[in-house]
Amino acid sequence: MEKKPELSLKIKWIDVKNPEELEDAFYVRREVFIKEQNVPEAEELDKADLSSHHIVVYTADRPVATGRLFNDGKTWLIGRISVLKECRGKQLGRLVVEKLLERSAELEAGPVHIHAQAHAVSFYEKLGFIAYGEPFLEANIEHISMVKKI
Repeated sequence: MEKKPELSLKIKWIDVKNPEELEDAFYVRREVFIKEQNVPEAEELDKADLSSHHIVVYTADRPVATGRLFNDGKTWLIGRISVLKECRGKQLGRLVVEKLLERSAELEAGPVHIHAQAHAVSFYEKLGFIAYGEPFLEANIEHISMVKKI
């Protein structure tokens, strides 16, 4: 039996035409990638943010998880999956990825790719992603490309 989140959750798709709405997604990403993993802010926040489909998960009106779906012109990419440290282990990352996959199916995106941090490969494999290619460094963290056919 699959464990469901025990928190009272609200899920919101962000309208990138209102840049201030992106701040909740950026808050989670700053906490996880910039503060925890020491990724430079200039690498973490990029121009793709302005044309991505972003999702934010809230508990008690506080943003706690986020992710984005982006088309770089030839490939659909899921990325920036992040969950605040105190909220991990509650299936929120899974929820974010599942919602992004649902959106990619609605968009008839075809195969969806992700650059998974090496420690998260098994997480994505459980969601049906398959690793390909050689490991590479992104923001000085080892990653591997993965794909899931939609």
